[in-house]
Amino acid sequence: MEMSPALVIGLIAAAVMLFCLYQVITIGKQFSGGMVGKQWRYLLWLVVLFTGGYIALPFFGKLPPETMQLVVSSVFLFGAIYVLITIKLIKKIVDVLSA
Repeated sequence: MEMSPALVIGLIAAAVMLFCLYQVITIGKQFSGGMVGKQWRYLLWLVVLFTGGYIALPFFGKLPPETMQLVVSSVFLFGAIYVLITIKLIKKIVDVLSA
């Protein structure tokens, strides 16, 4: 398999996502529950989903165009959900710290 620049970038991204997954799991152990713990579990599952996608990246070229479009649009959707949950989580943390 030829190491194209896109493949190299994808492999680096997968490595970064694996580190992020480790961080999310490590930090998540500090939450026993409540709203922060619940939101954190959602983030954990989204990071797992994205990590799996990043690891599968080298195989995406074998997918038909329609499937590829579905994968890309799903990544955008779950990325937007991730950002929404992150913003809500940060707002709750700020609210708690400023109370």
